[in-house]
Amino acid sequence: MTDVQPIFFNPLEDGYVENPWGHFDDLRRLEPVHHSPIGQWFLFGYDDVSTLLRDPNQSVDDANIAHHNQDRLAQIEAAYGPDAERSTSMLGRDAPDHTRLRRLVSKAFTPAAIAALRPVIEELVDDSLDEMEQRGTTEIVHDLAFPLPFDVISVMLGMPEADKDQIAEWSSAVVKTLDPIISDEEVFAAADAGRKMEALLAEVIEWKRANPADDLLTALIQAEEDGDRLSPKELRDQVQLLFIAGHETTVNLIGTGIYELLRNPQQASLLRDDPALDVNAVDELLRFVSPVQFSRRITMAPIEIGGHAIDTGSVVMTGLASANHDPAKWGDDADEIDVRRTGTAQHVAFGSGSHYCLGSSLARLEAQVAIGRFLRRFPDARIDGDAVWNGRINLRGIERLDIAVR
Repeated sequence: MTDVQPIFFNPLEDGYVENPWGHFDDLRRLEPVHHSPIGQWFLFGYDDVSTLLRDPNQSVDDANIAHHNQDRLAQIEAAYGPDAERSTSMLGRDAPDHTRLRRLVSKAFTPAAIAALRPVIEELVDDSLDEMEQRGTTEIVHDLAFPLPFDVISVMLGMPEADKDQIAEWSSAVVKTLDPIISDEEVFAAADAGRKMEALLAEVIEWKRANPADDLLTALIQAEEDGDRLSPKELRDQVQLLFIAGHETTVNLIGTGIYELLRNPQQASLLRDDPALDVNAVDELLRFVSPVQFSRRITMAPIEIGGHAIDTGSVVMTGLASANHDPAKWGDDADEIDVRRTGTAQHVAFGSGSHYCLGSSLARLEAQVAIGRFLRRFPDARIDGDAVWNGRINLRGIERLDIAVR
């Protein structure tokens, strides 16, 4: 008789951030619906993940977490203070609040507005590539993956010049709160960074009120639906969401996407030789890289998934990255990149359902331009040294990657 060792999700084990795919594979095979020792439920299979994400009866609001699951809320309250204002970011709100906020924001986030940004994105990318060519080397995150989405969202919003490195530091601290496991020190750092970013954005919004223009921030200030407008806090929280959630994920998509293609030269060659593959290739990279690894739901009634009874008020982490590598959905080559893969747009990298990422079209456009132009400008690009990962469980990505471009 062989003893079966229990399996549990452990993102702190050595090597997990660099390569979580084997861990996900084990969990999909042995315990696809997993109750973690820290109290959360995790889903690792594509069907379970996509079904729960599309279920309109589930919540994203912390207020619906059951009392016995509120250790994390107590940790956050200790850092932010008992009188801290509750975030109004649509990322953590349910209908009807989410519906109202999304409708107001989407009025300034139309497909036409995104398409009009293509020339701006192309110019920013080409400027970065020109500098790389002069040097012959690049640190791809610092030189392209980070500044591009930052500059694009700044252009969209009509933001005045700001300290990119300072905002990057604040953003990096804040997004740690999206991880399923976080230390007290990291929570306090996130709270401090959040307060500083809110103060900066409040100043920027007041400046924009006095200097309106044809930009997204002015449109958000003026956004109206049946006489309703964003309150000052709602406006600040949505702008912060655009900067943090949209920016951080696109950095990971571009930086880690280029890394994975350079490690798969045959796939890089296919994409380099056929610009018509740009759209499909970026969706395949979204599937393969999964810049957001998990998305959370809170149960509003008892549910059963895979034979497991899950109580009301439970936190369920849907494993987007694991679902995007599930062979039951993607076939035996799920752990390989195929820029010509059929149906790759069915990935769940942007979530699903009513909380599907509002900025998905912008992220796709930025990655299509950045990755396609980089590969075609530098056909002999090669990785120079080891990649340095950012150490995040949820917004996993590369923090530093040196590349020789000639």
